[in-house]
Amino acid sequence: MNRWIIGARPRTLPAAVVPVALGAACAVGLPRDLGWWSDDGLVVAADSIGIVWWRVVLALVVSLALQVGVNYANDYSDGVRGTDDVRVGPARLVASGLAPARSVKLAAYAAFGVAAIAGLAIALSTSLWLVAVGAAAIAAGWFYTGGPKPYGYLGLGEIFVFVFFGLVATAGTTFAATGTITSLSVIVGCAAGSLACALLVINNLRDIPTDREVGKKTLAVRLGEARTRWFYVLLIVCAFALVVDAAFHRTWALLGLVAAPLAIAPCRTVIGGARGTELIGVLGATGKLQLAVGLFTTIGLAV
Repeated sequence: MNRWIIGARPRTLPAAVVPVALGAACAVGLPRDLGWWSDDGLVVAADSIGIVWWRVVLALVVSLALQVGVNYANDYSDGVRGTDDVRVGPARLVASGLAPARSVKLAAYAAFGVAAIAGLAIALSTSLWLVAVGAAAIAAGWFYTGGPKPYGYLGLGEIFVFVFFGLVATAGTTFAATGTITSLSVIVGCAAGSLACALLVINNLRDIPTDREVGKKTLAVRLGEARTRWFYVLLIVCAFALVVDAAFHRTWALLGLVAAPLAIAPCRTVIGGARGTELIGVLGATGKLQLAVGLFTTIGLAV
């Protein structure tokens, strides 16, 4: 069982929890089933306001299952290609021989299946358009490193992470909770996406030497080390700038800035030229930063 926990990569799961928490917080006080709402002070009856919490729980299941499914799918696809034969980071199931490739592929399918079932339940109670969104998310998760021409090998992985583990997960949770999408949920979703991308950028920065050898042209490989380091810092800065932007809708969103000091050490380490195993600690620090920003911003939005 431990090997499957390792394969699920528990340290990546905050990237799935944070946008759902933020999306639920954005839903606090919103009217239900009005479609798009611009936070312009529209007055609605009190009995039309409220969060449908069981749909929020299902949104969390969808997000977590997608994250685990993507992790297993990447493990399988990179393992059978030989991309993970030489690694600096934690061991992978297929590449290290901890599990057969077919079993890892089936685990990915199972996780995606759980996401599909939970997502379908939300869609049936809100809008069937979510079926298309969910199908796109699962397809994007698989073809990130799977298929004949994986887009993760072309430097497009950050787009997938930003869209699905930021914008869609956050605004989608707000929609699941109330049947309503707001400009605030889009702004906060972009902040969540920026932080999720920062995690991927550090991971790819660490793997530049091995990825370059096997022809995996991630964005970090394409940009080179120097520009990738500054790209990481830019993502962190953008996340906090978006928190400030969210405060124009709900002032207490500024609580998210309490987490800003946690960004100093990892940014210094990255700009200072850390490589290889030195970046594993930065990955952990970025995860903690993501959790802290998510926690304090969620509290601020919900106040």
